[in-house]
Amino acid sequence: MDLDWETHARRLADATVRPESRWHEPLASVPRHQFVPRWWVRCDGGRGLCIGRENPEQWMRAAYADRTLVTQVGTHHADMASPSDIVTGRTTSSSTMPSVVVAMYRHAMLGPRSETLVTTGSGYGTALLCRRLGDAQVVTSMDIDPYLVDAASSRLTNLFLRPQMVVGDITALTWQGRFDRIVATVSVPRVPASWLTALRPGGRLVTTLASTGLILTADKQQNGGARGRIEFDRAAFMATRRTADYPPALDGVFAEADDREGDDVHRSPFPVLDVAQAWDVWSMLTLMAPGVEHRTCTDDDGSRLTWMLHPDGSWARACTRPGEKTATVHQSGKRRLYDLLDEVRWLWLEQGELPVAGARVTITADGTTTLTRGSWEFTF
Repeated sequence: MDLDWETHARRLADATVRPESRWHEPLASVPRHQFVPRWWVRCDGGRGLCIGRENPEQWMRAAYADRTLVTQVGTHHADMASPSDIVTGRTTSSSTMPSVVVAMYRHAMLGPRSETLVTTGSGYGTALLCRRLGDAQVVTSMDIDPYLVDAASSRLTNLFLRPQMVVGDITALTWQGRFDRIVATVSVPRVPASWLTALRPGGRLVTTLASTGLILTADKQQNGGARGRIEFDRAAFMATRRTADYPPALDGVFAEADDREGDDVHRSPFPVLDVAQAWDVWSMLTLMAPGVEHRTCTDDDGSRLTWMLHPDGSWARACTRPGEKTATVHQSGKRRLYDLLDEVRWLWLEQGELPVAGARVTITADGTTTLTRGSWEFTF
């Protein structure tokens, strides 16, 4: 099939970076569509399949737009799906927005021969890095899913790019002093100690903290730990996993929280907030209560409702009715989740900002991480 993909790739490069950027040529020369021949899109009942070769124009528009393309939902990879398939579940692999991939690489401050470990996914980000560094042999690409590694390896080879491809858990590395850079386009609850071991002194790691959108950069120190900061820009990636799919959502906890009377019932001075749309609040709250899930809806009468759910069984439900500026809160369990949310919102109002973005990062050799900014300090 004769596709004028180069024109589309150049437009993507022009829209993503400046012409003099060292990332312009990789963006303009890597055929992203070859890494995403099929992908999932939202439809009634879940996600339906798009097959690039059946609609080349749509394929070019999608592949060379600065957007994320979902390639796997649960255990269902688009490459192996039937045209009529409708799938549901959590996204387990994708081709991330090119601008976000480049932003993560920029935070890594790559040198011309930086030996770099990256996460595989579709393989597109690995291809960009191989083009940027000029010698694919300095790039190692890793994923937990054997199919993802095999498919990406084949597509990279077709472009004469031959990074080292590894199937494995990126949070449990066994290398010592192997890499100058680790760039994880997946999120972790805390920096794995094995990353610090795998980095050379002075090496840099770039990752995001799970369910926070926070980008953490840190440089390895002579004592085996690392120092860095939380960047002011944001990125959200799927969490690392050790199995074919993620654990199920907290539907059982939600069933209890849906309309049950809470052990604690009170009025919050704040109206219901869609926490997922308030990045600063979301990130700080997740640090305080890792694993918390948020669900929101608007009722038929215009009431706004939100639920907070935690794996330990704690839950909170809040409702703001039309015309109200406060919320009725029900909560139960070991944690008073809504109290934590209100604590964060009060801090936000009192200080005019939350201290997470821009915080200094100190990591010990075992991965214990401390964030500090002004008088605020948080360790996890």
